[in-house]
Amino acid sequence: MSLAPLPPRAASSSKAAPGPAPIRLARLAMATRFEIVLYGKNPTALRAAGEEALDEIERLEDRLSLYRPSSEIAHLNARAHREPVRVTPGLFALLQQARQLHAESGQAFDITVAPLVRCWGFLGGGGGGRVPAPEELAEARAKVGMHLVQLNPKNFTVQFAREGVMLDLGAIGKGYAIERAADVLREAGVSSALLHGGTSTVYGLGHPPEAEDWKVAIPRPPQEPAPHTPDASGTPGSASSPAKDAGPGPLATVPLKDEALSVSAVWGRCFQVGEQTFGHVLDPRTGHPVAGALLAAVALPSGRETDALSTALLTRGAEGHEAIARLRPGMRTLLVMRAGDQLRVEAKGIDVNC
Repeated sequence: MSLAPLPPRAASSSKAAPGPAPIRLARLAMATRFEIVLYGKNPTALRAAGEEALDEIERLEDRLSLYRPSSEIAHLNARAHREPVRVTPGLFALLQQARQLHAESGQAFDITVAPLVRCWGFLGGGGGGRVPAPEELAEARAKVGMHLVQLNPKNFTVQFAREGVMLDLGAIGKGYAIERAADVLREAGVSSALLHGGTSTVYGLGHPPEAEDWKVAIPRPPQEPAPHTPDASGTPGSASSPAKDAGPGPLATVPLKDEALSVSAVWGRCFQVGEQTFGHVLDPRTGHPVAGALLAAVALPSGRETDALSTALLTRGAEGHEAIARLRPGMRTLLVMRAGDQLRVEAKGIDVNC
């Protein structure tokens, strides 16, 4: 099993779908691979709708990416500590929702976490991780928190309370893009499709032929992570042997119908110092990598909410599971934790395969 966070994958159906074969499209965006499977009677119209949905994902990447100098987010990060910066209504609405999710999650979801991610050496595609000095960590923590982001709904402006604040929509952006892409498909008349966003979010639009819903599998966590091992100076070294799979078969299979499922896990990028392993998912409340929980999954109609709340659930772990699960009616959740040499699973509304 690879070191990437485990993606939800479409489970095979026990019934063969009659009629035309599905249209399958894929495109690289947001540092991952987006895939769409579409069913319908008109292959030409399905392909056109799918391409339009993928175009929407690319358009959002151009607007939301932290790593594109021309994006709205990059422009905002460069100027908002000096003056109010006007943003598009769509981005402003997303920032407002991020603020709401920050409050609802007990500050476990936070789009201002980027200074901490940089401090721990994870910001950017090549960062292998490092343990920061206490003074570095304290300085980074002073730049984190939604209280440092001022949103003015009268003129759609954003201003930061201090220099060094940086917004990163990585924990909500892919889910938002999947949700918007599903809206594009609906508007084009598509009623049956599965959209997959790399290693984090999948959306089931309608249902596949001859089935009541889409079946999406959550793979089992690995028994052991495969961290990078830094040298004495904290510089990442070479990767160890691949992680060991926890066992055959998926951990759970989740039915989706006009719903999204997001999975967050700690072992996407991690490194080891001595006997301690540090993962790339950071708790904005403490400034340290998440400890205890290994994997969290959330199913809801909104892709942006599942993306954000799976991160919040992973961050808060068992002590916050009940509170997170109560945030939305009908929310289904799953949380995997390590208990000694064993894995402990808590699920609410999701059937676990023992």
